Order: sequence, then structure tokens, then C-alpha cells
Amino acid sequence: MLIKRSPNGIDLPFSSEITPRDVFESRRSFIRQMAVGSIAGASLLEMANREAFAQGNLPKLAAKANPAFVAPDKQTAYKDATTYNNFYEFGTDKSDPAQNAGTLRTRPWTVSIEGEVKKPMTLDIDALLKLAPLEERVYRLRCVEGWSMVIPWIGYSFSELIKKVEPTGNAKYVEFITLDDKKQMPGINSRIIQWPYTEGLRMDEANHPLTLLTLGMYGETLPNQNGAPVRMVMPWKYGFKSGKSIVKIRFVKEQPRTSWSVLAPSEYGFYANVNPNVDHPRWSQASERRIGEDGFLARKRKTLMFNGYDQVAPLYAGMDLKKFY
Repeated sequence: MLIKRSPNGIDLPFSSEITPRDVFESRRSFIRQMAVGSIAGASLLEMANREAFAQGNLPKLAAKANPAFVAPDKQTAYKDATTYNNFYEFGTDKSDPAQNAGTLRTRPWTVSIEGEVKKPMTLDIDALLKLAPLEERVYRLRCVEGWSMVIPWIGYSFSELIKKVEPTGNAKYVEFITLDDKKQMPGINSRIIQWPYTEGLRMDEANHPLTLLTLGMYGETLPNQNGAPVRMVMPWKYGFKSGKSIVKIRFVKEQPRTSWSVLAPSEYGFYANVNPNVDHPRWSQASERRIGEDGFLARKRKTLMFNGYDQVAPLYAGMDLKKFY
């Protein structure tokens, strides 16, 4: 993994280059062989869990496909979507989450909803699954590092939860706080960012129909490495906005201090809208590579404004998107 220094002097573990798939797969094969043949002390249960995640043997989720939210692109293979991830709580390498997330316990699990709401509540994962009818939506996911995927997510519009808790007039933003547990998440022992991982949205963004409270993917519950048991997905924003393994949702008056924008404000803005016209300081955002579909040497595809979700453009009418990036 390459470590690059940002203009403000902070060492960040992001890399704009993607490891060639043949190298990546051979490395994973070697790791698996080592795990089977020589790693002393690894529990059989933990190893079995990792294999289950890799193979897609998770509980099924019944969800009705919503044709209004289906990207026409070819879907990314499950194997690629679950073995090439950013989830720094389990490590900074793209293969780390799939290797290390077997330690995450997703039941019991509760999410507290608090702050500027008339009806604060704490919901367990089963209550979240029943809060609204589950839908399958095929969304593009664009990472700020220049790669993308197309994933069939399962969940419902976050606005369904908003209606349940009845925000007050003081609620201008929503803050998402993720699990912070060193025992379950080995990456938290590092000081890459300030834990817990925190993200946020403006209220009109949170209420937009595209904003998905996400509980599954590919017809199943979420794999640990993809943010189990509950995460956010906003397909017009870069992937780092989609908080994973959420334990707290707060409705607040002021714009939240989100993790990456606190660490490197010149590189990661609060809005994080996909925008091919505004480059990251260390690489271009004008093009992208689709994981599992575009070969390493293939010509990159052009990045679309708002990742192709033009229906969100009215949210930012009159805003300088180079300033509010």
C-alpha cells in the first residue's frame, strides 16, 4: 500500500492507484493458504465466518425491487464488492475488511436516534428491518480514490425513519456515528482518524428519496466488511460519506464535524458530491475505473456529475460546488 503525504503534511493511507487484479487475487490466495496451513491460534469459527462472508452465505432478506432506482449498468460481482473495500476500522488495505471483519458482532445491535427530535428512540436491528418495506435498489458507488462499483442494496429511504422521530424546527443536519470498539475493530487501535467515525448530511439531503438506510445487499443481510448490520448509502456522493456499522443518529442544529473533513479539510469536504470538475488535490476526479469490469490497462470511463443522479441537482442550486465540495 502506498502512503502519500497530503499538502497539509498529514500522512494519509489513501492511494489513487488500484492494485492489478491478478496481483490482488494471488495475494489473497497466498493469505488463505497461510491461514489454512500455518496460522497458529486462529479459531475455526472465525475462519468459517470469513469464508461465509466471502461466499455470500448470509441470511436472506426479502425485498421488492424498486424500478425507479435501478442503475442500467452491469452489476459488480459479489466477490469483488465484498473483498475490495474501504473500512478503516478493520485495516487500511482494500483486502483487510474481508480478512478482519469476522470479529464484528452484529447481534445484539441497537441504534439510538436523538437530538432535535420530538420522539427520540432506540431501535434494535429487527425493529429497523421492520420499520418500512424493504426495497432493492441498484446504485452506483463512486469512491473518491477513482474506482466505482454497481451494487444491489437493500433498505428503504432514510426519510421513513425521519418521519418516525419527528425532527423539530431546530434540526438542520443529521449526524451518523459508527461503532467504536477496539476489541471488535482492530483498525481502531491506529490513529488514522479520530474515532468514532462520524459523517453527516444536511436535512434536505437526508430527506431525499435516494438516501438509503441500508440493511443488506445482493439479496442478503450486509456482510460485516460492507458495514453490517446498518449503514448509509447516498449514491451521488463519494463513498466515504456512507457511514458503516452505525450505532447513533443525531439530529443537530450545526453542521457536524465529519471525520475526513476534520482530518484533511482541503481534501475532503462536508458535501462530498461526485463532481468530475473538482479534482482531489492528489488526483483527478474526471474518470474512474469500474472494479471487476474495467481491466487495469483499459481506458477509464468518464465520471458523471453527481454520479449520474441528476435529480439531486436542485439541492445545490446557486451553490459554488468548487467551494462547497
